[in-house]
Amino acid sequence: MILMLIAVVVIFGGVFAVKAIMSKGMNDFFDTMPQPAATVTDWTAKQEEWIDAQQAVGTFVAINGTDVTTEAGGVVRSLSIDVGKPVKAGTVLAQLNTANELAVLKSLEASAKLAAVQRDRWQALARDKLVSQAEAEERATVAATSLAQVEAQRALIAQKTIRAPFDGVLGIRKVNLGQYLNPGDAIVSLQALDPIYLDFTLPEQRVGQVLPGAKIRATVDALPGQVFEGEVTAVEPQIDPATRNFKVQATLANGEYNLRPGAFAHVGFDTGDARKVVVVPQTAISFNPYGNAVYVIQEVPRAEGERDMQGKPLTGKKLIVRQRFVTTGATRGDLIAVVEGLKPGERVATTGLLKLRNDAEVVINNKVPPVTDAQPTPENR
Repeated sequence: MILMLIAVVVIFGGVFAVKAIMSKGMNDFFDTMPQPAATVTDWTAKQEEWIDAQQAVGTFVAINGTDVTTEAGGVVRSLSIDVGKPVKAGTVLAQLNTANELAVLKSLEASAKLAAVQRDRWQALARDKLVSQAEAEERATVAATSLAQVEAQRALIAQKTIRAPFDGVLGIRKVNLGQYLNPGDAIVSLQALDPIYLDFTLPEQRVGQVLPGAKIRATVDALPGQVFEGEVTAVEPQIDPATRNFKVQATLANGEYNLRPGAFAHVGFDTGDARKVVVVPQTAISFNPYGNAVYVIQEVPRAEGERDMQGKPLTGKKLIVRQRFVTTGATRGDLIAVVEGLKPGERVATTGLLKLRNDAEVVINNKVPPVTDAQPTPENR
């Protein structure tokens, strides 16, 4: 019995010993097995001259823009609205029916004429002491009142001729012939388009960086590739306490009416002199809470005894990456400025950063090069 127990212990001990030896051998094999090279794209850091610039978004606003309305009610008798056409200030746009008002005007003019005759007659009698001066003054007051009523009626008739209040471009009319209009009803939109305002806001940190006379650039999504230039004409003196922003207004020429009130705009303006910076694609930066880094690609000689995945010896040189912390600056499109930590001419990895580590071997494949457009435009824009 004892011999059997000893035999069992020896057998199981041998089995466990063999397994331990095999496990150690496999671990040693995997520890020494060469890692496959990671495939990355690369970019050579270069030096460029960048002008410190700021970006904002804004909205175009007409210098004068309104819905033309009527001060007096009435039925539309005629319309002279050329939709989408420019008009001059004072151009007649609509005429309301004035038949009743003209009839009343004739009656008032007759009364005013009679009152003027009576005034003159009583003034002559007062000079001859045939009537009192008070009676003559009463007749003069009646004549003046009658004349004022005539002027008021003429003003009412004039209100029923609707004119363009300023030079501008007409929109789509909102009324029809025979329609009754109440005071304040909109007839047509009128917008002064040339020049045009561009309103945008900036954070309070930018106070003093943008002043009246500063040049600005604007682009709109509807006109890709076109840049419109203007200058700042007004800066709001008060900062909004809720948003900590302040308003800025620029004026741009708009002779072709390409820019329309209400349109969204991208605004850019320079805030300093040109300076030299080292730039790389933004995809080359590994953004981390503990600091931003790049993977610099370097060529080094292979270590003695290096082998590939099939166990064949490797000689010559290889490409490896080394992580380097950098200080980044402004961005411009797909590019970013590296203020410290990188020199012009150094190569950095631009894709596959998540699979990289210090001294990892890499293979360069630039069949799909990194995007490096300083002013990118979406294809579906």
